[in-house]
Amino acid sequence: MKFLKDLLKTVDKLPLWAKVILCIPALDLVWAIYRIVKGVVKKDAVLTIIGVLWVIGACTITWVFDLVTTVMYGHPKLT
Repeated sequence: MKFLKDLLKTVDKLPLWAKVILCIPALDLVWAIYRIVKGVVKKDAVLTIIGVLWVIGACTITWVFDLVTTVMYGHPKLT
């Protein structure tokens, strides 16, 4: 479990430009995995389900949502 917490901290500390790069279609899976891991660590079933659904939509439309919210807020929403 410590590894998962360290993973979340590492991703949270990334500079904005790196977070934006992770929003492009193929790499948006990183944010889906981030949501799943965060849901497991926080024992939040809704966030885990959103993460799983994000895997399905990562290469279609969800990357646009992540890109816009990352630029606006510094991190993707729904995380």
